[in-house]
Amino acid sequence: MLTLSQLAIYPVKSCAQIALEMAKISPFGLSMDRRWMLVDEDGVMLTQRKHASMCLIHCRLTSNGNELEVSVAGKASLGITIPKDSLVREARVWGDTCHSLDCGDEAANWFSDFLGTPARLVYFPENEFRQCDPVYAQPGDQTAFSDGFPYLLISQASLDDLNGRLDTPVEMKRFRPNLVVTGNQAFEEDSWKRIRIGDVTFRLVKPCSRCIIPSIDPQTGTKTAEPLRALSRYRMRDNKIFFGQNLIAEGSGELQVGMPVEILE
Repeated sequence: MLTLSQLAIYPVKSCAQIALEMAKISPFGLSMDRRWMLVDEDGVMLTQRKHASMCLIHCRLTSNGNELEVSVAGKASLGITIPKDSLVREARVWGDTCHSLDCGDEAANWFSDFLGTPARLVYFPENEFRQCDPVYAQPGDQTAFSDGFPYLLISQASLDDLNGRLDTPVEMKRFRPNLVVTGNQAFEEDSWKRIRIGDVTFRLVKPCSRCIIPSIDPQTGTKTAEPLRALSRYRMRDNKIFFGQNLIAEGSGELQVGMPVEILE
């Protein structure tokens, strides 16, 4: 049986994941997923592509959901309250410019000190709208600070297929999915168009082209040749490596690990 085997969010873009047993669907993706982002002095996003050590920054959300706690080995943790009436800053994610709320100097100093470069933490507010790529999405489909789409799905079988080609297996978290499914054949998800998990229907809108981030070991922040080298041998087309599928949810609801996954189309 096809089931949802893992759920994860990444509250701060490009920082470590939080594994979940249950998650709510929000207008921007899974609740609190990529609602925060680090930007440079020009408001441009900072990611692991240039700052691999970002993967070492761990996040925790308080039970009331009003505070983000960030931590990294050897450094005092920091609690950051969700801003409400703070300085509005422009923040750039690829070609999109968003209005964001600045999280203050204390947070900026904490991240800047760890990364060794000027960085400010910004928050994607409830009243902001960022349209997903209209080439693949419908008008009104939105996301927060994700690269382009609110959900990423990968099947465990696809990772198992990849690991069978590697001398040293890699963890699923290198690929930063929100949803992991178990019970299908490797790369079967490439052919799906619509699925249902619980009461939530998802459209699979675009294969995920991979950047350098899966080559970064999330435990150490070091870069390796694999798994991108192996993937390039059998998952490349148009000079891009594809692994995983981008999704958009229709409606609202709640997801829980262990739920059955139904292929609708």
